[in-house]
Amino acid sequence: MYFSPVYTIITLATMGASRLASMMLQKRFAEFSQVPLPVSGRDVAHQMLNEAGLTDVKVTAVRGQLTDHYNPANKTVNLSEVVFTQNNVAAAAVAAHECGHAIQHANAYPFLKFRSAIVPLVKISSSVNQWILMAGLGMAAYGSTMILLVGILLFAVTTLFSVITLPVEFNASSRALQWMESSGVTQGENHSKAKKALFWAAMTYTVGALASIGQLFYFVSLYLRSQRRH
Repeated sequence: MYFSPVYTIITLATMGASRLASMMLQKRFAEFSQVPLPVSGRDVAHQMLNEAGLTDVKVTAVRGQLTDHYNPANKTVNLSEVVFTQNNVAAAAVAAHECGHAIQHANAYPFLKFRSAIVPLVKISSSVNQWILMAGLGMAAYGSTMILLVGILLFAVTTLFSVITLPVEFNASSRALQWMESSGVTQGENHSKAKKALFWAAMTYTVGALASIGQLFYFVSLYLRSQRRH
């Protein structure tokens, strides 16, 4: 599979940006984990869910670091052990963010519904599009671009998923921050720190989306170039 200098630049730039965002997220999480609060991530999750009337959503602890997520299939807010048990700004922010997803689910937030709807297609695309793109680029050299087009369409599905994820994540953080401030969980400087923690979490998704868009445009340009040659 041939990679042009343009593709190499896109890949290296996005890898660097992704690494930076990940490092900043880990740095902020470690920093704000040292800022104590009177409540744990578990307490925050239970309080936020109860106030939203979501008594059917369970809060559980899962292994790993930054493995926190909301599972709409079984209505569970899954918090990493440090977030679940610890009393600090970082834990509170992450817990509230995941509860934001639970509230999105309960309110049928359009972007979340759409993202959930395309998950099966994304799984299929992610498992095969690399091989189809490789085959398509090889065939394009001999004048056949149909397989390349199929690969691009499959890759576009994963790109769409990464783009749709952005409003889902930003909205969940907005819900979390609004609730944390109105409930008095974080105020003043502590609230600013919670906002910074969630900002860098969102940046990891933003970089991923930009990387996917850049790669998609690259493959489209190769397809158009092949069409012009033949």
